[in-house]
Amino acid sequence: MSQPEKLPHAPDLPALGLRPLHASDLPQIEKLDERAFGPGRFARTAYRLREGVAPDFAMSYVAHVGTLLVGSNIMTRVKCGDADLMLLGPLTVEPAFRSRGIGEALAMRSIAAARNAGGRLVLLVGDEPYYSRFGFKRVPAGRLAMPGPVDPARVLVCELADGAFEGVTGVVRKG
Repeated sequence: MSQPEKLPHAPDLPALGLRPLHASDLPQIEKLDERAFGPGRFARTAYRLREGVAPDFAMSYVAHVGTLLVGSNIMTRVKCGDADLMLLGPLTVEPAFRSRGIGEALAMRSIAAARNAGGRLVLLVGDEPYYSRFGFKRVPAGRLAMPGPVDPARVLVCELADGAFEGVTGVVRKG
């Protein structure tokens, strides 16, 4: 496990440990996702893109407080046309540990790992006010199509390299 981190806006939280995702974490993460999102999560468009596809373990992270898994972020490879993208999420934090910077730490670590690995684009379905602080912007209407219903205002992209989103258009599909 990496060195525990102290989150500046969560002084009451014991040191947080972030480390890359291991396959052995997946059953715990499934239970965490169930508590956080409920059974309706399987109908979400982003889940359709992840279904049956292994996460990128080098870019996906888990958060621990002591031995308790309190958060996770999964990164999955997807494609749009000829472009390779990373799909961020689900970004999940144990409900009792929310609003303490854990989600932010996980997202930032995964984005940095994608950038360090030469990734150019990260895509997600989420709240623009939350994710804009990490560099995400709303995808212009009609530019990308997702497999299933999705609110176009929640489809966000982050360029990890200048101009990486230029010319990317079409249907997002499993990578």
